[in-house]
Amino acid sequence: MSEKHALHIHRHQHHLKWSKNEPPALTVASGDVVTFDCIDGGNGQITPDSTADAIRNFDVSLADPVFGPVYVDGAEPGDALEVEVLELETANWGWTAIVPQFGLLQEDFPEAHLKTWTLPGPCEEKLASFNDRIKIPTRPFMGTMGVAPGAEGEFSTIPPLETGGNIDCRHITKGARLLLPVRTPGALFSCGDGHAAQGDGEVCGCAIETPMKVTLRFAVRKSYTWVRSPQFHCPAQSEAEKCVLPEAGSYSTMGIDSDLLEATRKAVRAMIQYLASRKGLSPVDAYMLCSVVADVRLAEVVDMPNFAVTATIPLNIFVEDGTCS
Repeated sequence: MSEKHALHIHRHQHHLKWSKNEPPALTVASGDVVTFDCIDGGNGQITPDSTADAIRNFDVSLADPVFGPVYVDGAEPGDALEVEVLELETANWGWTAIVPQFGLLQEDFPEAHLKTWTLPGPCEEKLASFNDRIKIPTRPFMGTMGVAPGAEGEFSTIPPLETGGNIDCRHITKGARLLLPVRTPGALFSCGDGHAAQGDGEVCGCAIETPMKVTLRFAVRKSYTWVRSPQFHCPAQSEAEKCVLPEAGSYSTMGIDSDLLEATRKAVRAMIQYLASRKGLSPVDAYMLCSVVADVRLAEVVDMPNFAVTATIPLNIFVEDGTCS
């Protein structure tokens, strides 16, 4: 992709903290297109040949590198930076892991586990095999896209911020336009953490993590003071995108609790139990599958004191029957 555009961020141009004092790796104008060559969110600590030992020895301080930053001329505090996603290209492999002391159900899953994936090429059917009975549609996106905060200091790249960062939003894929609030001159945009597929929630802490090449167009939107946190616009999906697998409905589980996080845990635990009882998955595999494909959503937030949260899984991923029987 670097051959197509003169403006390029290379793999070595990365950092591990958000800071308005991070020197820019590239300066561009509003309207310019930039390509980024990003290693995965594990910062190269996982390879296609890795075992669970790589997760046991994983150095979290090296996780979630971001690539850049890009200084966009004319971007000033009070503006918004519009980031249009033009192209996304995964590597031919990816990984999903359960990392000890991380993830929604970390108390339920204290041991390290690693799953590696073979990912489809550009001209192949956009499906990744979880096993011989489950196929996952790939829909690549960048887990991390953000600009520098306005405050002094350094900020971790792991949690999301009001200026973006590790928002892990699977809907900001090809064709989407992300708006980020500019807090420092030039915005200082960086991205990373490529994902081949993910469910809303990323509940085990990992999607299908993969190196990614991404092409983005930047535009400065002057005086967008109403953009104070990430906002985004998604285009309609094409028929080809909709029909990767035939529609077969979905199955949902629900968690009810006065604590929103606990309600979420209950919904995901119930989905894991369903997948174990009706689809024959081990709890570990079910948890990782939930992170990659299940959507966690708020069903109801107004009837206090309890919240209702759902976990929903599409049934077309089960190639043997596509039903909830």
